[in-house]
Amino acid sequence: MSVDIDTVKRVARLARIKVSDQEAERMTGELNGILQFVEQLGEVDISGVEPMTSVVEQTMKKRQDKVTDGNKAGDIVANAPVSEDNFFVVPKVVE
Repeated sequence: MSVDIDTVKRVARLARIKVSDQEAERMTGELNGILQFVEQLGEVDISGVEPMTSVVEQTMKKRQDKVTDGNKAGDIVANAPVSEDNFFVVPKVVE
């Protein structure tokens, strides 16, 4: 895949970036170089390589997947101006 000047100008227009003709020519070469590098990455054999979550091997910390209220209802409504039975009390706005 290669990029031409028209493609560079179109992408710049979509991104709302003003690009002169000289800049477009320079960017065409740079973008083609980037795309060639990406194509080279596709040639790398990665069969048998496990996906990584970090560059340092570590085990993921996991918790049980269950719904709880966190037992913090009192802490949550502690700063409310008015609360009742661990609920916020708000003024009625709809009749």
